[in-house]
Amino acid sequence: MFINNHRKNAIAITLTALLGSSHAYSDIEVDISYLQQEIDYGPVLSNILPEPEDAGFQGAKLAIKDSNTTGRFLKHKYQLQDFTSTDPQALIDKAKAQYEAGIRYFVVNTDAQTLRKFTEALGKDTLIFNAGSSADELRLHTCEANLFHTMPSRAMLADALAQWLKAKRLQKIFMITGATSDDKAFSRAFKRSAKRFGLSIVKEKDWSFDTDLRRTAQSEMPLFTQHRDYDVVFVADERGDFGEYVLYNTWLPRPVVGTQGLTPVAWHRVVEQYGAAQLQSRFEKNTKRWMNSKDYSAWAAVRSVAEAVTRTQTNDAETNKAYIKSDKFQLAGFKGRKLDFRGWNGQLRQTIPLVHPRSLVSMSPQDGFLHPTNELDTLGFDRKETDCTDTSK
Repeated sequence: MFINNHRKNAIAITLTALLGSSHAYSDIEVDISYLQQEIDYGPVLSNILPEPEDAGFQGAKLAIKDSNTTGRFLKHKYQLQDFTSTDPQALIDKAKAQYEAGIRYFVVNTDAQTLRKFTEALGKDTLIFNAGSSADELRLHTCEANLFHTMPSRAMLADALAQWLKAKRLQKIFMITGATSDDKAFSRAFKRSAKRFGLSIVKEKDWSFDTDLRRTAQSEMPLFTQHRDYDVVFVADERGDFGEYVLYNTWLPRPVVGTQGLTPVAWHRVVEQYGAAQLQSRFEKNTKRWMNSKDYSAWAAVRSVAEAVTRTQTNDAETNKAYIKSDKFQLAGFKGRKLDFRGWNGQLRQTIPLVHPRSLVSMSPQDGFLHPTNELDTLGFDRKETDCTDTSK
């Protein structure tokens, strides 16, 4: 009991010193909507572990709890309203109703097409956080001033991986691309990264089979990956149809990277540095499972709102949007450095863990990859690569 009270007092003292005397605080209530699209990707051809149905929602829920832990000292109260549907239009209709009811903060876990409809349907005085889609076109061409991305783009993930390959001098790449549009999008992102960092794609092949590889991978994969020489095999198989069977079955004994093998992610259970172990512990205590990338992205979205409200001392969306876009905003994201949003496309700058299922291998950006203003901008689309205009102040 003494330890808990000591911690509470320490938080109160810190916040009072940061924001001024407690008598200046006013009661503030902040309603945040979490909207999730259930997407049926169809059956997969391997024994992969399915993504939890509540991926994303549990991250937002934890962020509300974290925000209220400190918020009560400031007389701030955060509330989460959640809605899930398979029907994109039902999600849009729900968001409109919530907007009419006064909600201005939306955390959205949908595909790119549905997310665009959100930006068209809701007022410009909202803050919409994309916590579900890695689609590159959302960062290249969709330049809404009220749209923020806490989920990394595919370009960021591919750049993080390509930097590591370059640093390890694994430069000759054998590429395998799955049949889905998402697989092809990730391959396009990696091709861009390979060109950007001087990697050589020595062979490209499309996986177009509907084969169940559980009994035949050992005979089929070596033949499929036969080539005279390569340093590494890159796999784009976001659903998990075949990628798990590429590991240890290649014609040449080479590492596998991409959606299987060494994988770039927004978050993973093996990330434990910089206080991340405490975040992981709190999440596991509440959910009895590991925190994943969608959970982290939703958590970061809610915490961004709470950070802005804490600093501005208002729940006014326009004021907080301006603060989040300013160079004053910083999010403590348990990734080794303070995170902020790019002014030109609303993407959250963040380090990218490179992991395999039981261990963290590295964090990108890698040492030696420099940028004129911010090394995190070596990951993903830099200012001049997009159609977006910098709206930060």
